[in-house]
Formats: sequence, C-alpha cells, structure tokens
Amino acid sequence: MEPANQFALLRQRRFAPFFWTQFLGALNDNLFKFALTVLVTYQLQLAWLPPAYAGLVIGALFISPFLLFSATSGQLADRFDKRALMRAVKTLEIAIMALAAWGFVGQHVALLLGCVFLMGLHSTLFGPVKYAYLPQHLGEHELTGGNGMVEMGTFVAILLGNVAGGLLIALPESGAQLAAAACVALALLGRLSAQLIPPSPAADPGLPINWNPVTETWRNLRLAHGNLVVFRSMLGISWMWFFGAVFLSQFPAFAKEVLHGDEHVASLLLVVFSVGIGAGSLLCERLSRRQVEIGLVPFGAIGMSLFAIDLYFAVRALPAPAAGLQGLGAFAARGASWRLLIDLGALALCAGLYSVPMYALVQMRAQPTHRARVIAANNILNALFMVASSLIAALMLRAGLDIPQIFLAMGLANALVAAYIFLLVPEYLLRFASYIASHCMYRFRVEGREHIPATGPALLACNHVSYVDALLIAAASPRPIRFLMDHRIFATPLLGWLFRLAKAIPIAPQREDPEAYERAFARACQALEDGELVGIFPEGAITRDGRLQPFKGGIMKILRSHPVPVVPLALHNLWGSSFSRIDGGPLMSRPLRRGLFNRVGLVAGAPLAAAMLASPEHLRERIEELLGV
Repeated sequence: MEPANQFALLRQRRFAPFFWTQFLGALNDNLFKFALTVLVTYQLQLAWLPPAYAGLVIGALFISPFLLFSATSGQLADRFDKRALMRAVKTLEIAIMALAAWGFVGQHVALLLGCVFLMGLHSTLFGPVKYAYLPQHLGEHELTGGNGMVEMGTFVAILLGNVAGGLLIALPESGAQLAAAACVALALLGRLSAQLIPPSPAADPGLPINWNPVTETWRNLRLAHGNLVVFRSMLGISWMWFFGAVFLSQFPAFAKEVLHGDEHVASLLLVVFSVGIGAGSLLCERLSRRQVEIGLVPFGAIGMSLFAIDLYFAVRALPAPAAGLQGLGAFAARGASWRLLIDLGALALCAGLYSVPMYALVQMRAQPTHRARVIAANNILNALFMVASSLIAALMLRAGLDIPQIFLAMGLANALVAAYIFLLVPEYLLRFASYIASHCMYRFRVEGREHIPATGPALLACNHVSYVDALLIAAASPRPIRFLMDHRIFATPLLGWLFRLAKAIPIAPQREDPEAYERAFARACQALEDGELVGIFPEGAITRDGRLQPFKGGIMKILRSHPVPVVPLALHNLWGSSFSRIDGGPLMSRPLRRGLFNRVGLVAGAPLAAAMLASPEHLRERIEELLGV
C-alpha cells in the first residue's frame, strides 16, 4: 500500500534503509572533506598546498571521478543487483575511511588527498544506483515524495557534515583523532544500513561492460539524448548545480568581504541555503498532490531569478558596517540583514521546487533497462557544469565583478537559460499553465486518475464545457496528451500559443475544409502509432447550454484503423464559469461570473476496449454515467 505521505516512507523497509544509507554517505563525505579543509587551512603550513587553494584542490579531486567513472558505474548499476552494489560500495567506504583515519592521526596530507579522490569514486559508484533504485521500489505517485526526501536528506547531510567536521577537527589535541573516529563510525553505520536494503534485481543482467571510460561516456550521453525530453531535463538539472555551486563556493568570501561577518555568519548562510533546499524538496510532494508535477519547475525557475536579483539589491541596501568582522548577534541586529536571509532562503527553496520534479521526470521517462546509464550521463553533465561554474565565477572575479554582481548575473542568466529550456521542452510550460488552471483558478479534484495510462497509446474522450478543458485534463495526466482541437482556438492569443507549443492537432469541420479534416485524423493516428495519448472532444464544440451534445463520428474513424483503449472522462461544475460559453457568449463574456477557486472535478472511467464501442452513442452513454446524468 502507498504511504499517506513522504515521511511515512521512513517506516517502510523498501525506502528507510536506502534513505539512511545515502544520508550517512553524504554526511561522511562532507565531514571528511571539511575537516581536511580546516586542517590544511588553519592547522598545517604546507608550502605545496597554500590555504587559498586547499578548497579548490579538494573539490577538484572529489569531482574528477564523476567525469572519469560515471559511465562505468552506470553500466554496473544496470548489470547487477542494486542491493549488492550498494553493499559493495559501502564496504569500500569503510576501507577508504580506515586509510583516512591513518592520514588524520599521522597528518599525512598526501594520503588524505588520495582518500578524497577515493571518496569521490565511492560517490560516483553510488549515484546511478541511488536514483535508479527509487523508481524500482516506489510507485509513480510516490516518486516525487521519495526524491524530495532524498534531496532534503542530502542537503541536511551536507550541512551537518560541514558543521561536525569543522567542530571536531578544531578541538585541541584530540581533534584529528575524533574526526578520524567519526569517519570510520559513519562508514560502519552506512554499511549496516545497506545490509537491510531489500533485493533490487538487475535491469539488464546480460549487459556487457565496456571498461573504456571515454567511449562509454560518449555512448551514455548518446543514449540519454535518445529521449529529448529526458536529455533536456538533464541539462536543466545540471544548470541548477551550476547555479547553486556559484552561490555555495562564494559564501565564505561573501560573508567576510561583503557582509563583514565572521565564520559564524558564513555558517549561517550555509544553514539558510541548506534548509531552503530541503524545505523546497519536501514541499514538492504537497504542491504536486503526489504526482510527478513538472509544472512546478517554471515556478522554481522564476523564483530563483527573482530572489537572486533581489539579493543583489538587498546587499546594496545594507548599512556601512563597523570596523572589524561582525558576529552573528551584530549581523542579525541589522534589519536589512533579514531581507538578505529571506532572499537566500527563498532562492534555495525555489531551487528545490525546480530540481525535484526534473529528477523524478528523468527517472520515470528513462527506459528501465538503461535507466542507471542515463542517470550516469546526468552525473557526468552535472560534474561538467560544476567545473564550468568554478571557471566562470573565477573569470567574472578577474574581470572586476564583485560577489553581489556575480549573484545578479546568475539571476539574469537563470532567466535566459530557463526560458530557453522551456521553449525546447514546451511540456514544462503547458504543465505550468495546467498547474495554474487546476490550482490557482479552480479547486480541482481528480477521481480515477489511475485509469489514465502511464504507458502505451490510448484515446481520452471527454465532454467539452470550456476553453480550459484541455489544460485541466493535462493536469490530471502523467504524460503529455496530443489534443484534437478546433482550429479556431489557435487564433486565441495565449491559449493558441500554448496549444501550438504542446503540439495540439488543429481540426476543421469536414464541410469547411476536407483536407484539414483528413490531415488532423492522420496526425492523430500517427501519434497513437508512436505510443502517445490523444485527447478528443467527441461533441466537436464547446457546449452552449451545459448539456452533453450528440457525439460526432470522428472517434470511430480513428478506432477503425487504430483500435486502442478509450478512456472516458467527465468534467464537472465548469459550466457557468468564466471560460464557458454560458448564454451562448464568447470567451470571458461574463468575467468572473462564478468567481475564482470554485470547485471543479474530473472523473476518469475504466478504459473501454475499442471492440466494445459499436457507435459513438455507446461512449456518450458511459460519459453520461460519469457525469451522473
């Protein structure tokens, strides 16, 4: 049975051991890296590793395995049982942390840097397994919540790891020993948690392993590119890592040089950012009503830009500081500081809204047999974008931009990148419009959502009550729908643009334009052959009196050549709303007639086999039953 909410997953064996395994791994990664950074920055004086370059070197060593070995790890995750792989990876972590403990106690920095590379390898091997595991054990309606929990856990682990690593290594005399013990203990706990993960059979047990990372990386990228929606969503995820990496990398210098705050102020910025990401990730399930709702992605993108831009102006509004570095108390005492913290937290929250639905979409739409390799390709792109973010931030600093100006540039660039991605993948914009219609204009409820098939071709047949019927139906569907729509609606400025982006199929009456009529049905049949959903309004026009009109014969014309299942749909309570044609008037002739937020609904009936429909009237009778007529 599906849990009541995402937190209930923590009580189920199919999710809880996996969650704690990945949480402990992320916690250990960050505790180890931050403890090492503090060690070489404050406690040791190394001519060959100046403190200014310590963070850069450690970050580069950790990220390099993602570029080198992600392709191989994706193959392993598709080839072998994921539980066995996770156990093997966590056993490797114990060995790496034992070496690191020796390095901490003996202050062997070269050995510790080698362990950074090995921990990067550990994370590289774990990444594809982690994201391929979720859709294997979670239902479609749990995927957004599960991803939200994982993203929240990851950023909480990053925060706790950085705090714990800094506190432990700073303890006099015993700091290195305590940091070493903590790393080994976390590795042991992670291995114990992995022991409880349930079996996860291989997706492609016969897959031959290509050990050449260069050719396999290229092959994985081409494999991901085979599904353009998935590939472009991966680019969107990678951009989010680019965007976030710029902010995270600049927090220490931003706190010291711009805010004139001490290390506690820098830690506060990290806390606010991490909590914001976690809150946004968890909020996704509630806002999406437990489905993969990519309509949230534009909301997140808009918020990321708006709050990044306002962050620039919030910094400019700060009063001149007193001499010296301020502590938390002095920083919080300035009222203008709270605007800055709100901007930063809201920006991070929007980044969570942006990324979680994209991750869920990639997992849901990637073919199960090579899902892990697609996720490995995503990890490669993420690593490349993060490396590029460091280089571009460095170039902007060398060009004379200060840190607030870099944040402003990121906000503006995010708006351009997001607009480009949404135009390349118009499904995001259509789902955004559907989300607004179903959540902001109406109180929309769906009954029988499970009858709309997640895979395979099908016809969706619905009564036609208003100009926003297609948007509401799209909001209830787990995947895009190609609607057959009256050609005149394409002349409506906003709706026409949206439906053209969504590849809706314009249809004209046969007596008016026979060629356009036949062309529309040919395109609908081709969409069914391609395994898509096709939406049709069998009445042929929006009702003018609120009653179900006689059905035309177009649906039978399609079924004669393509006998696919037909899902009957019934829209309730839309008649009389602003977008209906009450009294025979045109669109919005009675603005806000019934007000916003009135309750409307969609009922989906069980799919009907094409052989059961002898005439359009049989389908009309079924929809009348769903309407309660």
